[in-house]
Parts: sequence; C-alpha cells; structure tokens
Amino acid sequence: MPLFAVPRLPLLCLATLGLVPGFAAPAPAAAPGAPPALVVVIAIDQLRGDYMARFREHFVPGGFRLLLEQGANFADARYRHAVTKTAAGHAVILTGVHADVHGIIDNAWVDRETLQRITCVEDSTVALLGLPEPAGGARTPGAAPKGASPHQLLTTTVGDELKLSRGGKAKVIGIASKDRSAILLAGKFGDAAYWMEKGRMISSTHYMKELPAWVRTFNEAGRADSFFGQTWDRLLPVEHYNTLQGPDDAEGEGVEAGMPRTFPKRVDGGAAKLGPAYYGAFDNSPFKSDVMLEFARAVVEQEKLGTRGVTDVLCLGFSVNDTIGHNYGPDSHEVMDITVRTDRMLADFFAFLEARIGLENCTIVLTADHGISPLPERVKALSPAVSAGRIDNARLLKAGEDALNREFGPLAEGRRWLMVHESSVLFHRGVLQEKNVAPAVAERVVRDALLTVDFVAFAYTRSDLAAGDVSGPFAEATLLSFNRERSADVYYHMKPFWVDRKSGTNHGTPYAYDVHVPLLWYGRGVKPGLYTDRVGIDDIAPTLAHILGLVAPPFSQGKVLF
Repeated sequence: MPLFAVPRLPLLCLATLGLVPGFAAPAPAAAPGAPPALVVVIAIDQLRGDYMARFREHFVPGGFRLLLEQGANFADARYRHAVTKTAAGHAVILTGVHADVHGIIDNAWVDRETLQRITCVEDSTVALLGLPEPAGGARTPGAAPKGASPHQLLTTTVGDELKLSRGGKAKVIGIASKDRSAILLAGKFGDAAYWMEKGRMISSTHYMKELPAWVRTFNEAGRADSFFGQTWDRLLPVEHYNTLQGPDDAEGEGVEAGMPRTFPKRVDGGAAKLGPAYYGAFDNSPFKSDVMLEFARAVVEQEKLGTRGVTDVLCLGFSVNDTIGHNYGPDSHEVMDITVRTDRMLADFFAFLEARIGLENCTIVLTADHGISPLPERVKALSPAVSAGRIDNARLLKAGEDALNREFGPLAEGRRWLMVHESSVLFHRGVLQEKNVAPAVAERVVRDALLTVDFVAFAYTRSDLAAGDVSGPFAEATLLSFNRERSADVYYHMKPFWVDRKSGTNHGTPYAYDVHVPLLWYGRGVKPGLYTDRVGIDDIAPTLAHILGLVAPPFSQGKVLF
C-alpha cells in the first residue's frame, strides 16, 4: 500500500472502522448548533456549471451525489466578475470580494510603469521549500525560481478571520496542484500551503522554515514516479462518452506532453526514463490528482485536523481538470473522464473523513474558479455561419498601432506604442510623453480601433473604468475586475466562442460558459435542498463565516445563503 494511503472502503463499511487497527474512531458528534470540527473547501479548476447535470448518471454514491442529493445545490451560481481566470476566481471564494478590492486581477499582469510581468503569488523575499534539483546537478547561482506567498492578495479570507477570532488556534491549510490555488485559498494567515512541482509537494518559507519531516518522507516515497509508463484510458465504456461528448478525436484539440489526442494515453512523455518529459505528461493526467489526495489524507492525519477541539480549515484545489480542459475542450472524452474520476476520488476522500472525523462534524463547500469555452472548431462544425475562431493578437496590436500613428504621427523605426497581455493593452509610458499625448486621449483611440476588429465585442478605457463611466451588458462585471493600481490601459472582451490559444480552448470572459460553476454545500450548518435563485460565488465567504459564527472578511460583498 502506498505511503500514507488510506484503504478505500464503501460508506456502508465505515461504522466498523473504529474496530480496525490503524483507524481512529470518528470524533463524537458535536451538539446541535456547534461549529464544525473541520471545514473542507474544494475548488475544482474549470469544473463548468453544466457538468453536474451532464455527467450525473455516471456519478457514484458518496461523491458528487452525496453533495447533490444530501446537501445544498445552488444550481445557478455564477461569478460576477469579467476576467474569469484561475487566480481571480480562487481569490473570490474565501474573501467574498472581487479583483477591484482583492487585487488579483489575473494569473499574472504587467506592471504599468516597468512593463514587467508579475505573477500573482511570486515573492522574491521568500524561498521555495522542497523543490527538486534539476537534472544534472545543482542550479546555476541566481537561477533559483522566485518564492511564493499571498502578499499580492489585498484582503483577508474566512480562514484568516477564523484564526484572528480563535486566538490563532485553528489550523488553515491549502493543498493544490497549482501554487496560486493553494496559496490564495489558504489566505494571509494560513498555517501552510502545499503545491506540486515535478511530482513533489513543495511550499515556501513564508509558512515555515523547512518542510516537516513527514512531508519529506512523503516526497521521498516517489508516489508520482510510480505512475511512469502507466496508461490513462477511459474509466467507463466508450459508448457512454460517445453519447454525451461525441467523437474522441475532434479538430482543435491539443497534443500535449507527448500524449495523443485520443485514448488510450501512455503517461511517459515519450521518454524512456523519469525526467522533465514524464512530469509534463503526469501533469496532464488524472494521476496527479490521485497523488494530491493521498497527500491531503496525510495532512489530515499528521496535523490532526478536525480532532483538536477547534475548527480547522482544509482547502483543496483540483488543478488537473483545468489542464485537461484546456487541451481537449469541455466536449471531449478526456473532460468527461477526469470529471467522473474526480467524482470517485471525492467519494474515497469523503469516506476517509467519515472514518476519521465523521461527516456530521464537517462542513463541505465545493465550487470551481471558472468554466470554459467550447472549441471554436466544434462550434463551426455545427454551423459555419456562427462567429467563432482563434484570436490573433498581432491583428489587435496592428489595429491599435496604426490608429495611433494616424492620429499622432508615426514613431521612429523600431519603436512601439503598445503591448498586448491577455485581454488587455498597455502603453509604453515614454512614448506618450515623447508625443505629448494625454493617456485618456490615447486610450480612446486604441479602444475605438479595437472595436473594428471582427472578434472584439466590447472595449473599455482605463480612464472610463476608473470613473465608473462604462455601459453595456458586462460593464458591471468589468468594473469588478478592474483594479486602479494593477489594471492595464485598455481592456477588451472577445466575442463568444473566440479563444486566444492556437489549439485547445480557454476561459477569461464574462459569458455563461465561463461564469456558471457548481456551488454545493454539505454538512454542519447547511440547509439541504435544490436552490434555483441566482447566487454569486462571492456569497460563499459570508455564508461560511455565518456558519462559523465569525465576522465576514472586512470587504466581503456577498450575502448569507442560509
């Protein structure tokens, strides 16, 4: 049995687990109205809102169905902001506020003055812990990657408020495949955040001086390495996938990490031995989530979460679902397979919690950070007349540059007015000064030029956003994604079914396929039922604070759902 693994038993067997050596009996049920022993916040990256209904017949008892049938299902939960990116979404979940306040406008952004790219959790004042050494020996001096911390997050989370109000006794721990998922859920005062790099769970000196011995032992066991050369194939009969998703091989799907577009997929990266190519394939497979959940069980045991007489918080970020969705799209066999596999992983993990803590002593909330657009080729195959396609940033840049040159005169050879980053445009500050052009005037010229490009639906200037002087169906959502200190000079929304990738698909828009996500609650403090009123993901933080008897995070904007 793998190190730290817990036998995966059906729920019906759990009543006897207290008699089995090696198992802790579940904690006694708390008195009615008492706070939960453990809060589990689950963010499944890119789990689109329709997946709960689309794949429900293939879910097993004890996984998604446990929450859908015995918990509270908010079937019309949506993000209210426009920039539906991973970091921005994770930052909303436990702060209850959007990027206009929490500051995480994207996974990365460009500093308006220096034009240097800043990732949302990078922090040069701290160091990474547990990062594997590169093949061939130690790193070149000065080449070590930057550390990571929540210092870019400008507000607190429910976990932070719990620690503040309980004398720091509560433990708050985030675990994910991605650093930004673990860190932004764990908050400013989290006890630990762990994420995966080359199959190892790593952290940062922001949280601890060194990795605990048991984490080092977990890593030394090489659990991720044990999947080298294994095959990822469909969990269910192929006809189920064909019925719900269509053909396995679809135009527009990506080929990533040495794996083919169709099942089965050998997970080795095309390499003969362990190395970077393998870890690239591992990161594109469901096996990464298996290892992450084994580590999560180890964290619960080693940290004694939920058994210490105080409420603890465990945050889990399933990031592989996002990688697979980007590569193959929401209508692929791969996305269906990772979703039904995630369902079974959750059933195992919930069974583990039942055995160790008792689910009646837990509060569970499950959601996603965003959805995903269909592959534009799939859209076109259904109707060639529908506007859909792949964005060419060079056309955007040329439209803006040409308009500025016409309006203010051309620049010297080799000079540029603009740079494009994601769905935003920034000016080279020195050029505006050189031409003596007011930023607001130049912004309007670029905005109007972008609106002539066939895949651009809406465009907004920084000056208008700062003044709140915007209109249109997504004006309010765009304002929630606009941060005065960090946002760019012009922002645009692409039209539906257009994506900014050469293959696969993407998210980041205010359209329903990106903003509609599941919101499921279960356990202590939850009123079960199907809720059909539209709610926001920013409602999670105040609701969870209410269940825990806390003041909501100070900038929280949502409402209490129960």
